[in-house]
This record gives sequence, C-alpha cells and structure tokens, in this order.
Amino acid sequence: MVASCGQVSAQKQDLLFDGAKAYSLLKEQCDIGPRYPGSPGHIKMRDWLVAQCKKYTEDVTTQEFRHQWSRTGATVTMWNVVARMDFGAKKTVLLMAHWDTRPFADQDPSSANHTKPILGANDGASGVAVLLELMRSFKEKKPPVNLVFLFTDGEDLGPGLDEMFLGATHFANHLSASDREIAYGILLDMIGDRDLVVPREPNSDYFARSVMDRFYAHAASLGYAKQFPNRAGPIIADDHLALNQAGIPTIDLIDFEYGPGNSWWHTLEDTPDKCSAESLAAVGRVVESFLRSETES
Repeated sequence: MVASCGQVSAQKQDLLFDGAKAYSLLKEQCDIGPRYPGSPGHIKMRDWLVAQCKKYTEDVTTQEFRHQWSRTGATVTMWNVVARMDFGAKKTVLLMAHWDTRPFADQDPSSANHTKPILGANDGASGVAVLLELMRSFKEKKPPVNLVFLFTDGEDLGPGLDEMFLGATHFANHLSASDREIAYGILLDMIGDRDLVVPREPNSDYFARSVMDRFYAHAASLGYAKQFPNRAGPIIADDHLALNQAGIPTIDLIDFEYGPGNSWWHTLEDTPDKCSAESLAAVGRVVESFLRSETES
C-alpha cells in the first residue's frame, strides 16, 4: 500500500497518472500474446503501440533495424518506436521501456517449457504501460520539460547478452543532433511486480549518480521510500547501458526480484496476475511528479 503521506503529496501536485488505466494497458498487450521478434504478435504489438502513441503526439516514428539471429540463422526485422512531445521547454528528458518479449522461457523450472515464449506481463508490458499512461498525463497537463518516449525492440531476444539490448544500441548509435542534447534518461523495466521494490541499480549510480540521488530523494519525499528504498540492488545489464555509453546519463528503475527467489522472471509465470495497478501507479506517479518538479537549468 502507498503511504498516506505520499498520497497527500501527490494530490497536492495534481498528478494525473492512473494506475488502473496503466494496468488495463498492460493487459491489452498481454491479450496480443507473445510479442517476440518474428512472431505474429510482434507485428500486432508494433501497430498497437504506434496507434497508442499517436493519441498523444503526431511526432511518432519507427526505427527499423535487422539482426541475424544465432538461434535460427535467419535475419529478424525489429522496430524501435519513438514518440516525441515538444512542449517548447529548454530541457529534454528521455523515457524508455522495451516492448518485445522473451522468445523462450529459459528460466522456467520445467525444461519442457524452455522453448516456449513468455507472455511478458512484467518483463515488457509493465514499462510500456507506464510510459503510455505518462504520455496521456502529460498531454492533458504539460510538464516543464520536453519528452522523448523510446520504446525499444530486441531487448530480450537473446539467448545471450550479445543478442540483447539491440534496439537501445541501435538508437544510441544513430542519435540525431537534438537527441544528443537530451539531459538524461529514465528506463523502466520490470516495474509491475505486485510486491514492488526498486532499489538503486549500481550501473545507474555509476553513470548518472546525480539523477539517482535526486530521484530517490524525490520518491521518499512523496512517501514512496518502501517502493524505492535508498540502498543498492543487483547490478543490471539493460537498455540503459547503451545510452550511458553514448553520453546520455540514464538510470534504470527495475525490480529484479520478481516472485519468490526471482522465480517468475523469463518463465511462463510472467502473467498479469503477478502485477498490480498499485505498483504501476507508484512508479508512474513518482516519475510524473519528478518531471513536473524539474527546472529549466
């Protein structure tokens, strides 16, 4: 449950993020089915995501890229979806999440399931759901910063790290002049867990310590210290690394303890019932409040 002091602070800020709407968006993605590159659900998800983004901004583009997948030897086509909301501000912030899902449940306790694709309610759909609800919130009431929403593809292709984070790497390798002026980025990954705990990710502290310090202090001031404890969590390789290496300080908000002993990650158990509207609301409202409190300097 969210502490009452956090709820009061959020109300004073007139935050618009709605956890129930975000959870509905999470379920809509899962209703499409698995959304890994090359699957029928992948194309459906791409088109659904573009249509959702166009509700809030006309500046929506796709970045197509290809990769020869070691698992099949075939060339797989993927797309980043980039939605920009220009509010005429001096500062621009990047918000990102991956929209693809893992093609195989390689961490499932049953070896019979290791070739089956996961549904990706938390690992994929949760971050996308929060970003889309943030787009709606900022469309209704503009923030003091411009926003670039980056929905990456190919984050979870695998099987190894050398075939993951493909969309983030593609984006980082093809930055426009305006993209190079982005002040910082926030990555959302696996943030729908109904028992949400998002500790400080060490790579984020290394590359973007000042953003991390400000964000976690802000979360605590809203009453969300339980969900965002000011302590180190596991070191995570994720989409944020490519952006940091490209010169955009980017933090990763991730709850990597998904289920008892992380037992639902990359398994067939990654389903909507393991997630909650309350967790999505905690993340979305802290991010919304944090961005609304930004200054132009």
